Amino acid sequence: MGDIKTKASYDELYSDSQHYHVNTGAETIHAKRIPGFFRNIKWFTMSLWSLFFLSPYLQWNHHQAILFDIPARKFYLFGATIWPQDVWMLSLVLILLAMTLFGVTAVAGRVFCGYFCFQTVWTDVFTWIEDKVEGNAMQRRKLDRAAWSVEKLQKKVIKHSAWLLIAVLTGVTFTAYFTEASQLWYDVFHLSAPLIAWIVIGMFIAGTYVFAGFMREQVCFWLCPYARIQSVMIDKDTIIPTYDLERGEPRGKVSGASVNATTGDCIDCKMCVGVCPTGVDIREGLSEGCITCGMCIDACDSIMVKVNKPIGLIRYASQKQMEGIVLPPLWKRPRVLVYSLIFLLALSGIVYGLSHISPVELTVVHERQPLFTRMSDGSIQNKYTIKAVNKMEQDLPMTLRIVVDDPAKVMLVEHDGKVVLKAEKLVPFAVFLRGAHDGTRLENQPVTFVLEGLGEYEGLVIRYDSVFVSPK
Repeated sequence: MGDIKTKASYDELYSDSQHYHVNTGAETIHAKRIPGFFRNIKWFTMSLWSLFFLSPYLQWNHHQAILFDIPARKFYLFGATIWPQDVWMLSLVLILLAMTLFGVTAVAGRVFCGYFCFQTVWTDVFTWIEDKVEGNAMQRRKLDRAAWSVEKLQKKVIKHSAWLLIAVLTGVTFTAYFTEASQLWYDVFHLSAPLIAWIVIGMFIAGTYVFAGFMREQVCFWLCPYARIQSVMIDKDTIIPTYDLERGEPRGKVSGASVNATTGDCIDCKMCVGVCPTGVDIREGLSEGCITCGMCIDACDSIMVKVNKPIGLIRYASQKQMEGIVLPPLWKRPRVLVYSLIFLLALSGIVYGLSHISPVELTVVHERQPLFTRMSDGSIQNKYTIKAVNKMEQDLPMTLRIVVDDPAKVMLVEHDGKVVLKAEKLVPFAVFLRGAHDGTRLENQPVTFVLEGLGEYEGLVIRYDSVFVSPK
């Protein structure tokens, strides 16, 4: 066995033994549930999804803490109000999430799939209910093959009722992120919710019930693109669940209380396959079905303890580590560095955007038809349409003034400079600037419109640069 690693790489060894079998849905995978270190981690990460069910009911400054109010075109995020003008931050959020996913995958494979993905979490909860109602994996298979009886019908009704309850909670909770949560529950119970709410709730109920209850791993195989592109996101430095081929082969059965000394440590109990939620045999190498959940590690370690062998026959390791090569530090891996750099840039942009969200969004549009008007006294007049969005929940009194190089030549006319911006409204109004006629030729010159807060809002200053157009 000692010569195997020196004569052949893991790629060559696996190429001789791989014979992947992908379940295309012809049979239901009933994975055995066993306790262990990685199962405890999985329970912890799954518990974080409780925030999904709690967040819509949290209040912040007399609003839902998280509310995506699409009809009003604004999002509330713990006191910050995001308007359409700030939607550029959404692009940065998507980039940040993508880089997080790519970076984590490059370092540790599909740990997102194994521990955090909503499909994995909901499926695990559904199969936990199935295990409690119908029994362990063997009992569930036996029940599926059995003829219909009162006992079977009773168990199926209880199981599917629990599944539907979770699906309903999921559908209503998701919808609650887009409307007032307590009012939504009232409307649902009184069957008075709007049609769009019923459509969204119905889609999520059906999706949760079918995907988590019936399709399960098939969603990962055929619907999720992540499994398809993971091969280009990992390399020989990526840490994933790996079978120690040198130590485990050749496989041999346990004979009574002893283990055959001429065989490897793997006793071919297939426990690693039995606990895998996607039915993958980790001993055959990396598979698109592996979601890096570590259940096979818990199973194998429990067997190794029973047969008095060292644990770690299946463990989290990179291909380089399995070949005896020292894993380089993260800062020496270009792919990880690029992902991290993009992540930090996106995060910096989001932090800057959230910390610099102005309570007033100002836009000044110069009239184009005509660009200017020559008055009877020879002066030149320009018209501007000012669009000011007050993002605050109260009216905002402000003054309007202009800043130009020579105030004597260009001035604000037909406007007293006082403006009241209505709460959470777009307030458009027209203003005129006039270039005084003094016998000299006027040229195009820059002009800055300034809105300044009054009273308790003193110190709030919003600027917008434009230009005063004159005939050449």
